[in-house]
Amino acid sequence: MTKLTHLDDQGKAQMVDVSLKAETHRRADARGRIYMAPATLALIEEGGVKKGDVFSVARLAGIMAAKKTADLIPLCHPLPLQNIQVELSCNTAESCVDIFATANLYGRTGIEMEALSAVSIAALAIYDMCKAVDRGMRISDVRLTHKSGGKSGEFNAD
Repeated sequence: MTKLTHLDDQGKAQMVDVSLKAETHRRADARGRIYMAPATLALIEEGGVKKGDVFSVARLAGIMAAKKTADLIPLCHPLPLQNIQVELSCNTAESCVDIFATANLYGRTGIEMEALSAVSIAALAIYDMCKAVDRGMRISDVRLTHKSGGKSGEFNAD
């Protein structure tokens, strides 16, 4: 079993020292969904949500979250993101919004948490904007789908 790197020799949580790691291009993709009533999804598609353009707000929230991940997740390194993209689409067949984020940087440590934060916060922004009409929305399936760069190599989800 691989040893968790956020633990020191005494088993205490620590921030990992990445100062000797090589800088490489690193990319992470994450996705998730927020399920809702068909009528709520139709409101989003029609631009009928009273709080405004749901996708614009959710996209901005996801980008901002990725930039602030180190402030949200203990022991995460603050990273100089070169790019973060958040894409949203209505999925009428599943009655949900599909959320996809890609984060890129040239650095010494991974970027998975930034992509995952972007997806999670974009979903929460959608919930916040639509909760007046649908409190039963469900955020689901948030996961890493791709990771490249660094010594651990490439990861692609099934």
